[in-house]
Amino acid sequence: MRWLVLPLLLTLTVSCTRQRAELGSTENPVKFFFVPSVDVKLLEDTSKVLKNYMEANTPYKFKVAIPPSYIAVVEAFGTNRADVASLNPYGYVLAHEKYGAEARLVTVRFGETKYEAQFLAKVGGKINKLEDLNGKKVAFVDPSSVSGYLLPMKYLKDKGIKPKETVFAMRHDSVISMIYQGQVDAGATFYSPPAEGEIQDARRLVKAQYPDVEKKVKIVTLTSSIPNDPIVFRKDMPEDMKVKIVDTLIKFAATPEGLDALKKLSSVTALQPITDKDYDSTRDMVKALSAIDNELKK
Repeated sequence: MRWLVLPLLLTLTVSCTRQRAELGSTENPVKFFFVPSVDVKLLEDTSKVLKNYMEANTPYKFKVAIPPSYIAVVEAFGTNRADVASLNPYGYVLAHEKYGAEARLVTVRFGETKYEAQFLAKVGGKINKLEDLNGKKVAFVDPSSVSGYLLPMKYLKDKGIKPKETVFAMRHDSVISMIYQGQVDAGATFYSPPAEGEIQDARRLVKAQYPDVEKKVKIVTLTSSIPNDPIVFRKDMPEDMKVKIVDTLIKFAATPEGLDALKKLSSVTALQPITDKDYDSTRDMVKALSAIDNELKK
């Protein structure tokens, strides 16, 4: 009996210790989630820079994770597996509605806190205007992506344009690759205006692989604008911890290594404070987009 009871007591002791572990400790690090909008290896490399900076400039330990989708990040807030996350506007609206997650920062791209979606096609092909997408094969990013699906799909529906076939590439760079390789007639991704003499839209994500992508893949048209992605915090995190992490993230974005890392991830050049109220118009828009998406699935 003694041999049975001892392991049980040890298990209970370890369990209780873990339960008592303070958030931000080695045993219970702050869990920072990134969605896989770009190459996972790039995410892993740049997130290490962020992790090292945050641990050096806050009293907290961090664990960076890259779940398979936006929805996985949203649900992670519901099970306390995510404390902080970089989300798209649609994912944030869901996370706030379901679990009370809070937007505290918004990404800034070369002075802009909003961006558009874009339709692209291969140069020299048959797609030269939006109407040419009728009856064609079009690649999108993810069913939950605002700039990579919901917004461009709403744009098509408003114009009465119906592709023959749609496919999901799951990443913006993958959409560009499919267009470049001729696997689809066209595709939709995020758009950011050129800056510093370089393109900043999704095509830049594949320039290392396809140096001539600007000559081979063209922008057909842009949609209306949407707010940039927010940095989101779990509702029950201590307020002083949220404030400290927000301040440190803003400082990180202002350092040379931070700016380089964020620009590589998604052309982010700064972070600035934001509140949930700032997303009221986005919330209304996303609800309308979701309704259209549900109608399309019927």
